[in-house]
Amino acid sequence: MLKPVYEFLLSLGLSAGQARFGLEALEVVIVVGAAYITTPLARRALLSAVHAFSRNTKTDWDDILVSCRVFHRLSYLAPAVAVHVLAAAAFETPAMITWAQRFAEIYALTVLLITVDALLNAANQIYQRFEIARRIPILGYLQVVKIVLSVGAAIVAVSILIDQSPLILLTGLGAMTAVLLLIFKDSILGLVAGIQLIGNDMVRPGDWIEMPKFGADGDVLEITLNTVKVQNFDKTIITIPTYALISDSFKNWRGMAESAGRRIKRSVAIDVSSVKFCTPEMIAEFKKYAVLRDYVQLRENELAEHNRARGLDDSVPVNGRRMTNLGTFRQYMLGYLRAHPMINRDMTFLVRQLQPTELGLPLEIYVYSADKNWVNYEAIQADIFDHLFAVLPYFDLRAFQRPTGHDLAAVGRAGS
Repeated sequence: MLKPVYEFLLSLGLSAGQARFGLEALEVVIVVGAAYITTPLARRALLSAVHAFSRNTKTDWDDILVSCRVFHRLSYLAPAVAVHVLAAAAFETPAMITWAQRFAEIYALTVLLITVDALLNAANQIYQRFEIARRIPILGYLQVVKIVLSVGAAIVAVSILIDQSPLILLTGLGAMTAVLLLIFKDSILGLVAGIQLIGNDMVRPGDWIEMPKFGADGDVLEITLNTVKVQNFDKTIITIPTYALISDSFKNWRGMAESAGRRIKRSVAIDVSSVKFCTPEMIAEFKKYAVLRDYVQLRENELAEHNRARGLDDSVPVNGRRMTNLGTFRQYMLGYLRAHPMINRDMTFLVRQLQPTELGLPLEIYVYSADKNWVNYEAIQADIFDHLFAVLPYFDLRAFQRPTGHDLAAVGRAGS
C-alpha cells in the first residue's frame, strides 16, 4: 500500500535498508495514529448511548455501572480493534503484522481484565444494597475471582507472545506450585479464613468486636480477602489479618445488639461494720418508703410467726430470725429496679451479695437495660448508682472506701 513512499525514499538516496526502516516507521505511525483517533470517538459514542439509556431506566443498577466506569474502560477496546484490523493492510511484512496483532490482542486482554474488575466492583455495590450483605459479605470472594482472572490473563498474554497454547504453560505451573503458595500465602489463608468466618457467621460488617491483641475495639467496616477493617470508637482504623480472627480469640457484641437488653453488672462495696439488725424504729421508718411498705409488713409478720412458733425469746437479738438493714436495702433496690422504666424485667434480674473481701462486702446489681444505645445505657447505669449511693444512709449503711488524705487529716484534728 505504501510502495510509492518506499520508492520515494530510495529516490532521496537512501539505502534499501534505510528506506525499509523509514517505511516501517511510517506504517507504525499510521496505525498508532488511527488507534489514537478511534479512542475518543468510540468513548464518546459509547458513553453517550449508555448515559442516555441509564437516564431513561427506572433501575439504578445501570447508574452504578456508569459510576464504576465499566463502560468507560470498555471503550478502550477500540484501539485494539483498530490496530488488529489495520495491521494487515498497513504493514508490508508478515512479521510486523503478526507482532502488531499480538500486541493488540494483549492490549485487548488487559482492557477486558480491568473492565471485569470494574464490573465486579459494581456487582459488590449492588449487592451491598440487599439486607443479606450484612450477614454474608462477598468482597473477599470477588477479590479471589480478580486474582484468578489476573493469573489467567497473565498466562494467556504470555501464550500470545510466544505463540503457544496456554495449556503448555499450565503444565509447567506444577513445578512452581511451592513458589506460588509462598507468594499467595496470605491470600490463601485469608480465603480459607473468610469462608470460615462467613460460613459460621462469626463476624459481619457493622458488628462491634473487641480484639485487644490488635488494639481493635469498634465496628467492622469491611471484610476483604486479606484484612478485616475495624473503626475504633476514637475513629482510628485498625486492619486485622483475616486469618487472625480464626486463629485468635475475639469478642463480638452482636449478640448484645440483637438481644432485648444490655447488661448492667456493677457492684458497690458495703462496709461490713455498718450491717446490723433492724430496730423497731428503723422498721417503722422503712414502712414509710413506698417501695418497701408491703414487703416490710409481710416480712415482719412472717418472722414474728416463725419465732413465736418456736418459742424463741425475741428480746435477745440473736435469737430467731430478724430483719437486717442490708437485707432490707437489697429488697429496696429490687423494688426500685422493678419500677424503673428502662430496666427489662423479662431478662436476668438480680441484686446479690458476692464474696466479702478486705475491701468490704460487694452488693452487685445484675440487670439489663432496655435501651442498648451506649450513651443512654451509661446514663441509665449512672442514674441507678447515683440513687444507690444516695439512699445508703437511710438504711444506716456505709459504702467502703480506703481512707484518703482528707480522712486521715480529720482523724488527726479530732485527736489533737
